[in-house]
Amino acid sequence: MRRRLARIVELTSRRRHGHLITHEAPGVKIISWNLLRRTGATVHDVAALIEAEQPDILLMQEATIEIDVLPDVIGGHYARSPLPGRIHGVACWSRLPFARPPRACTIPSGPIVKRHAQIIDYAQFSLANVHLSHGQMLNRRQLRRIASLLSAPCAILGDFNLVGPTLVPGFADVGPKAPTHRMVDLLPIRLDRCLVEGMVCSDAQVLPVFASDHRPIAVTLRPEVGRKAVAFPYR
Repeated sequence: MRRRLARIVELTSRRRHGHLITHEAPGVKIISWNLLRRTGATVHDVAALIEAEQPDILLMQEATIEIDVLPDVIGGHYARSPLPGRIHGVACWSRLPFARPPRACTIPSGPIVKRHAQIIDYAQFSLANVHLSHGQMLNRRQLRRIASLLSAPCAILGDFNLVGPTLVPGFADVGPKAPTHRMVDLLPIRLDRCLVEGMVCSDAQVLPVFASDHRPIAVTLRPEVGRKAVAFPYR
């Protein structure tokens, strides 16, 4: 009995200090959404999504300068990385501070649109926020480059513009399998993805469509058992 009680005390202490992940831990809720620049979601639409879904992290693609006031509207921490020569880019919002300022990392690009990935570091895991090219060989090259920039536990989320398997060694596609976009408003297709290495996905869903031509995706992730715990308060 004493041994059992000591074990319970030890586990409780380790949970409190963030060194243990259990299967009951809900993890971190992350939403990714292509906003559709200019004619799509406004900053108030983004704030409404945060209020309704209560994510810990929101990753955005095709975010314009208008979205930069998001922290003034709803609080939190925010960074945007415009694509070179474009009015839009990738942006991220978080309830808790980043471990270091998010950074834009160059990836292989086509002759017209120069691309980069937004790398976001927390104490226990890293994320890459991506808006990849349409070329099916090029976007897979971009994914492999992004994967090489990350260390597990980590995840890659965003608009992949990719059809079929991602072909990224070591990463699992854990995002929702339902369509997230209608090509030329007709063909349902799954463009918005989530790849993970060293993380477990306990929930994945496509959210209702509004304000954009892409439906947001939501995933709940946590590092695998044995890795450091996610430093977000459990809801």
